[in-house]
Amino acid sequence: MSTVDEKHQVDAVHSEKVSICEDKSFKGDGDEEFPFEEHQFTWRAAIVGSLLGCVVAASNLYVGLKIGWTFGASLWGAIFGFIILKPIARAMGNTFGPRENATCQAAATTAGGLSTGFVTAIPAMYRMGLMGEGATPKGDIVTLFLWTACAAFFGMFFAVPLRTHFVINQDLVFPTPRAAAETIRNLHKTGSGAAEDAKKTAWVMMGAFFLAFIWVLIGNFIPGIFDTVHILYWIGKSAGYAQLQHADELWGWAWSWDFSFFGAGLMTPASTVWSFMLGEFIAYGIAGPLMVDSGYLLSAHSFTKGGNGSAQSWFLWPGIALMVFTAFGELAVNGKSLWHGAKSGVLGLRNIIRRVTKRGQLEDESKYVSKDTVPEHLQVPTLWWTSGLLVSGVFTIVLMAVDFKVPVYSTLLAIILSFILAFVGLQASGETDINPTGSIGKVTQLVFSRFPGDLAVVQKTNLMCANISASVCAQAVDMVGDLKTGHLLGASPRSQFLAQCVGSVFAIAAAVPLFILYTEAYTCIIDESVKKCEFGLVAVVTWQAVCRLLTTGGTIPKASVITAGVCCVLAIANILFRIKCVPEKIRPYWINLNAVGLGLINPSPALAMAMLTGWAAGRIWIKISQQSHEKYMYSVAGGFISGVGVAGIIKALLVLGKVESGSVRWGCNGDIC
Repeated sequence: MSTVDEKHQVDAVHSEKVSICEDKSFKGDGDEEFPFEEHQFTWRAAIVGSLLGCVVAASNLYVGLKIGWTFGASLWGAIFGFIILKPIARAMGNTFGPRENATCQAAATTAGGLSTGFVTAIPAMYRMGLMGEGATPKGDIVTLFLWTACAAFFGMFFAVPLRTHFVINQDLVFPTPRAAAETIRNLHKTGSGAAEDAKKTAWVMMGAFFLAFIWVLIGNFIPGIFDTVHILYWIGKSAGYAQLQHADELWGWAWSWDFSFFGAGLMTPASTVWSFMLGEFIAYGIAGPLMVDSGYLLSAHSFTKGGNGSAQSWFLWPGIALMVFTAFGELAVNGKSLWHGAKSGVLGLRNIIRRVTKRGQLEDESKYVSKDTVPEHLQVPTLWWTSGLLVSGVFTIVLMAVDFKVPVYSTLLAIILSFILAFVGLQASGETDINPTGSIGKVTQLVFSRFPGDLAVVQKTNLMCANISASVCAQAVDMVGDLKTGHLLGASPRSQFLAQCVGSVFAIAAAVPLFILYTEAYTCIIDESVKKCEFGLVAVVTWQAVCRLLTTGGTIPKASVITAGVCCVLAIANILFRIKCVPEKIRPYWINLNAVGLGLINPSPALAMAMLTGWAAGRIWIKISQQSHEKYMYSVAGGFISGVGVAGIIKALLVLGKVESGSVRWGCNGDIC
């Protein structure tokens, strides 16, 4: 398989160089001042980007095991790709433009993002003894490499047909990819007709970058002031009012200096920000606390409580219902292009068969007219992604059956669910910059909770099928985000696809050795009998708990199920009402139930507050100076997001180097920091 793929890549690189040279008319939005680039895909950009992505992969594995969150490598790849490749191009006597920079950024994102399975399902399987008695990642290295290859390439091919729906037709915000595009544009403006403005925006971006970077690193040592400020806790303590203390200590209503969410809030529409905040307020500000105080729920957070569980577990299902049915409703409204893409894919596969049997090819007779302005020869050929999807899909089915003992029909169902749930992840990520892969995994776990068979097989099927959905969704969101960046820069989707192929190879080579390194150093990751652990293993323990709950007779509270059903109806009704009854000028301000659902399932209100703060700062900025807001807003947002991402890598290295965090306890008390 690798030999064939390499041949396709070599042929593609050659055709890319030819085709781009033939089309000098296609430019991105606002990129007319940039010179024409003869080669958008270059091996130097793909390799440098992939190596940068591997650095992020190392940090993502650490952060993911610790708190269950990861961050993308797009801005890291964009900025440091420019810093490395610009001097190389100057020394080689050729140019390095924004579209080649987009290639570097795409490779970095791909290489840095393949960590989902290693911070969720796979450690959970080891901890539950489902990989075999005495099994270790080091002994299962071949299986882990094969699984990583499946996740990397299957998710990459998955993303190609989704570009038209989310990037072209819906034109979603995609905050971080948009910030990456603006960052790249600003980096390359020096020397153009707008050189003076470009110089200012570059300085603004660098200032925002270093402010976020330095602030996060200081917060690593002084968390009570520079990381999370527990205002309500200290007010409640001073006033002797325990409820205020609990709002902070138990429910998470604290002030967070999260510059990445400040940046996301700057770029996110008002309806999305306020809807996200509304979901948090309902679940963790009003209904959740009232349900706990009444004794109906046992706590704010956890998936291991008995009875009706916690607010986090109870509101999970209504939140998922809102997200899933909002995404499906949007798909039904804007689904013509996707249907055309699916038909084209089927037609392409049929033509392959007819070519082999030496019969005439079928033609696409549909009258569909795409909004996409990218010329056909710069698009990813249908044959590439359909054949790649077919081969990687079959490979996934075989691997799951042979190495993980998962029934073939279960894997097929998981693949179908992955395609459906990818829409949910992309809708959420495109609107709020948050990819709910954890929730998508829970949906698949729920589907595979009552399948017949031996308990060990059922639990392994539950976790691995959910792993497929979550991994495919994570990869698809990253890849479509890259294509959004490229679209804003006028870059060739084909060039970015080739960069993603190279990045996937690096991702596979980096992810497994890193996972083995961590599990060798910290056995608690795969052995639940080890109680003291360096890592919080938030996502791992959650996946474990949900698997045990669903496969050993546990139930979801009836009231939660009924509420989820009501949310399904509300989601569809809201979309229909918005389209049929809400005037066009009011629609941008209409409630976004997808974001409300995300608020219900996100157990950290501090993040919603940080996003709201960023949005509010943007509104104030517009009132003071709309012109400067238009010039510098994306630069500030990009600087904030990338500064936090780079600082996260440094923090991970400090921990690996045994440097003590939280050494200054100002503003801290007990476990609140």
